[in-house]
Amino acid sequence: MSDAAERRLLAWLRSPGAVRERCHTILRLAEQDALTHFALDTARLDDVADYVAAVIRQNYPDLQVPYHSRWRHFEAGGVDRWAALARQLHGCDAREVARVRIDLCTVSVLLDAGAGAAWRYQEPATGLVLQRSEGLAVASLHAFGSGLFSSDRQQPLRADAAALSQLSDAAMAAAFQVAPNNPLPGLSGRAALLRNLGRVLQGGRISDLFDTWHAQAHDGVLTAADILGLILAVLAPIWPGRLTLAGENLGDVWRHPAVPREGLIPFHKLSQWLSYSLIEVLEQAFIPVAGLDDLTGLAEYRNGGLLMDLGVLRLRDPSVAAQPLPVDHPAIVEWRALTVALLDSLAPRLRSRLGVSAVDMPLAKLLQGGTWDAGRRVARERRPDGAPPLVVVSDGTVF
Repeated sequence: MSDAAERRLLAWLRSPGAVRERCHTILRLAEQDALTHFALDTARLDDVADYVAAVIRQNYPDLQVPYHSRWRHFEAGGVDRWAALARQLHGCDAREVARVRIDLCTVSVLLDAGAGAAWRYQEPATGLVLQRSEGLAVASLHAFGSGLFSSDRQQPLRADAAALSQLSDAAMAAAFQVAPNNPLPGLSGRAALLRNLGRVLQGGRISDLFDTWHAQAHDGVLTAADILGLILAVLAPIWPGRLTLAGENLGDVWRHPAVPREGLIPFHKLSQWLSYSLIEVLEQAFIPVAGLDDLTGLAEYRNGGLLMDLGVLRLRDPSVAAQPLPVDHPAIVEWRALTVALLDSLAPRLRSRLGVSAVDMPLAKLLQGGTWDAGRRVARERRPDGAPPLVVVSDGTVF
């Protein structure tokens, strides 16, 4: 492949359209019963739609569902923690408030890979004991509020290159209450990810991205694909041990032997999760965001677990579920790709059951309402610890 062809492929792999196209390639193979690890039963999608629609109506009886966003996790236990931090920003203009929120949200999302079943975080002020994504969110928010990610003691509410590049594993462990009896999978990987981010920022703040997005807005409107594209380009060098193309790190992109030509399937789970989380920040800073459904569903274990636990996806070899699998294992790649594609199939079924339009209920709201919580609920129904149906070896940087 020529250098120019590699650059074109690289740009395409960093688009949500590439995620959707490659994941639907795997779905078509599943429909032909041609996958190695998974069999597909699309008739069960109606059962999933019934289950998720019931969860949405229970969670949001008025169907006023917010975006699937890190900000929901900051509210765990009914505590508005962002409001408490925001009071320290009295007198700041809307742009600076947005920059602080971008700093906080980015750091928190990058620390959001699965926490495992054993880890807990006890919030000092409330005594609440939180696990998994909510625990990670609240721990990262308090770390941010303490100034852990800022090099300026006079301005603790920021995340800048100097502090991030020097972040130690020990400081992370203390902030997340990690101990021999409270292990957090991938702790070193999480800290390394933030150190890598600090080096990429070259002296600035994460929220310098705000100025670029502001400039990109056409007639004052930004697209969701623009948000994701900048995140993928800027964050590319931070991901460890990934595939490369045209001399650049591909991030959350993996190979599958059934995919034609170069065999690459992009997911960009954390980057899309961050994009969803920043959309409401930008909109509240008076930058409207269009094309929300250009982004895809998230290739993670709650959405994917929902499809397995309710019978849409079935392992051909059940023993695979008993062994920890690396994220690049073909079974995991298949599972993640089918998750993204089947969420597209599930969305219209959900809207029909709820009596809403795609405008009123974009995918970002269906995930929140929604498939993520439904996946967690059914996991608790099937397994005492609420673990997903497949065990993925976590280095703290994927999902």
